[in-house]
Amino acid sequence: MLTNKEKAKSQEPRAKSFLKAFEKYNWDEVLTGINSKTSLDVERALSKNKRDLEDFKALISPAAKPFLEQMAQKSRMLTKKRFGNTIQMYAPMYLSNECQNICTYCGFSLTNKIPRRTLTDVEILKEVAFLKDKGYDHILLVTGEANRTVGVDYIKNAIELIRSQFSNITIEVQPLDQEEYELLIDSGLYAVLVYQETYHKDEYKKHHPKGRKSNFEYRLDTPDRLGKAGIHKIGLGALFGLEDWRADSFFTALHLRYLQKTYWKTKYSISFPRLRPHSGGLEPKVEMTDSDLVQAICAFRLLDEDVELSMSTRESEVFRNNIVHIGATSMSAESKTNPGGYAVEPQSLEQFEISDERSTEEIVSMLKNQGLEVVWKDWEHFS
Repeated sequence: MLTNKEKAKSQEPRAKSFLKAFEKYNWDEVLTGINSKTSLDVERALSKNKRDLEDFKALISPAAKPFLEQMAQKSRMLTKKRFGNTIQMYAPMYLSNECQNICTYCGFSLTNKIPRRTLTDVEILKEVAFLKDKGYDHILLVTGEANRTVGVDYIKNAIELIRSQFSNITIEVQPLDQEEYELLIDSGLYAVLVYQETYHKDEYKKHHPKGRKSNFEYRLDTPDRLGKAGIHKIGLGALFGLEDWRADSFFTALHLRYLQKTYWKTKYSISFPRLRPHSGGLEPKVEMTDSDLVQAICAFRLLDEDVELSMSTRESEVFRNNIVHIGATSMSAESKTNPGGYAVEPQSLEQFEISDERSTEEIVSMLKNQGLEVVWKDWEHFS
C-alpha cells in the first residue's frame, strides 16, 4: 500500500523527464540514420564551428572513418583551447562489492559466488591515507547496489568521514531519489556518475533481469533527479559492448543535450567504458575497436568543447598515452576495483580487470613527458 508521500510523488507531473524526449526516438531508425550518413555529411559537420546532433551522427558514422585524423586534430585543438595542457587525475575507491542486482557483465552480480565485503570506517580511512599519500584530491566512491547494507546512510557517513580530505567527492552507486541526493549534497557530495549501460530498452532488460537496476525508466530519469537536486556535476556514459556503440553514443549525446538545456547550471562529463573481463564474464555483443573508441571520443569533443571526457584504467597503456592529447581531460591511475584494494585487502576479487596497471607516479611522469600538467582538483576549482 502506498504511503501519502509516495501517492503525492506518483501524482506529480513529469514536467522534466528525459524519458519524454527519449521515447520520440526509435533505436533501429537512429542506427539506420547514422549508417546512411555520407562523406559529404561528415565534411559538412567538420566545417562547422557549432555542431548539432545530426552532425554528431555523421561524425560517429562509418562514413567518418577516413576522416579520423582530421577529427583528431580538431578535437585536440578544441581540448587545448578549453582545458589547456592539463589532465585532471582522480582515484576510484570501492567501498563495497555487495549487490542485490543480477547484471550479466559485472563481477559483483548477485549470482556470482564471491566473498562479499563492505569497508568499515577504519578501513575507509586506511584506503584514504594511501590515496592522499599519492597526491589525490578528487575521489570517486563506488559501491554495488545493495540498499540494505550500503544505502544512503552508509554513503552519507562515508562522505562525511572523508570530506575534509578532498576538494570534491564523486559517487557511483545505486540510483537514488531526489530527496536522498539533496541529503548527500548537504553532506559534501560534489558529483554523481550514473551510466545507463545501454539505451536499448530490450537489451537492457536482458542484461538486468533482477534487482532495482532492472527498472530501465527509473535509471534513465536519475540525471533528472540529480539536476532537480542541484548537483554540481553529472557523469553520463554507456558500457560499450552491450549493444551497437554508435547508437548508444547517439543516445548518450541526446541525453547530454537535454540535460544541458534543462539543468544549465550543472556541469557534465562523459565516460567511455568498454566491456572488460570479470568473474562470470560476458563476451561483447558488438566489438568496439580502438579506432572506434577514438572516433567516439573525437565526436563528443567536436559536439561540445566544454564537456569533460574521462578515460579509466580499463584501457591499455598505449591507448591512454595517445588519447590524452586528442580529447580526454581526466583519467584515473593505479585503480583498484575491489573494496580495500589499495591498503586493506589488495588480493580480494575485482569488479573487472583493469588494463593499464601503471602506478600513479608512472602516469604522472608520462603526462609530464608529454608536456602536460597534472591537476589533482576538479575543473571547477581549477578554472
